[in-house]
Amino acid sequence: MPTIYLSPSVQDYNQYVTGTGNEEYYMNLIADAMAPYLRASGIAFTRNNPYDTLDRIVEQSNAGDYDFHLALHSNTAPESLAGTIQGPDVYYYAGSVPGLRAADIFADNLRTVYPNPNLVATIPNTSLAELRRVKAPANLIELAYHDNYDDAAWIAENIEPIAKNLVLSLTEYLGISFKAPRQDSK
Repeated sequence: MPTIYLSPSVQDYNQYVTGTGNEEYYMNLIADAMAPYLRASGIAFTRNNPYDTLDRIVEQSNAGDYDFHLALHSNTAPESLAGTIQGPDVYYYAGSVPGLRAADIFADNLRTVYPNPNLVATIPNTSLAELRRVKAPANLIELAYHDNYDDAAWIAENIEPIAKNLVLSLTEYLGISFKAPRQDSK
């Protein structure tokens, strides 16, 4: 059974421009919504704690034998461009072939749910700790810009489709079948 380390943002200070929450809140909602899809698809996972520090998250990820490390974030533009940039950015460690392969899968699939597919990008990086310091192949996904009203609203209104899309991407990367959770009949 494949295993992943799931790391939703611990940045509760990044408020959404919509006034309805913060980065930590929404990334944890997405991780919550991913859990049933992960279980149904046979992916075991460990998840960080919102009170963990970045050092603790890296330590926990490296203590396990994970097939992948997935960090979930939302982005903010530089002050001079606040509110003007949009779109998901999928970061991978520059030079990591598995990281690039996963980033391409995540980006391709995000293009099917994000309103403007042309704004979805893959970006190499060598400075982000959750890429540089974890031993498992990793991606850090900035799902959209929380300082842009349309992007922030898109995240808030699409928790379930985003979660499903992310797990679909994981199954493609891991080479296993995607399975939706069974609905309880009442």
